[in-house]
Amino acid sequence: MQVHVFDTYVKAKDGHTMHFDVITDSKDPQKAIEYAKKWLSEMGEGGAKVTTEECRFCHSESVPDEIEIEIMTNGFFIQKMEGCPS
Repeated sequence: MQVHVFDTYVKAKDGHTMHFDVITDSKDPQKAIEYAKKWLSEMGEGGAKVTTEECRFCHSESVPDEIEIEIMTNGFFIQKMEGCPS
């Protein structure tokens, strides 16, 4: 499965920066933003600003089966990078 990676930097409530990738089968930036907001809301960061400035298309790639299954099930996968809640 070919997926699309959106590199995302968002300011958390406490002021630190969270860096994560939104990985999805859609190349639509609005879908990636929607998925980022959904995940942030689940993490207690629902008020974080997410626009095309914070969430940008980076590249396309193939992914391991477990990530592919999550994308097929939920529409997206979040790859936590720096400053993200556990």
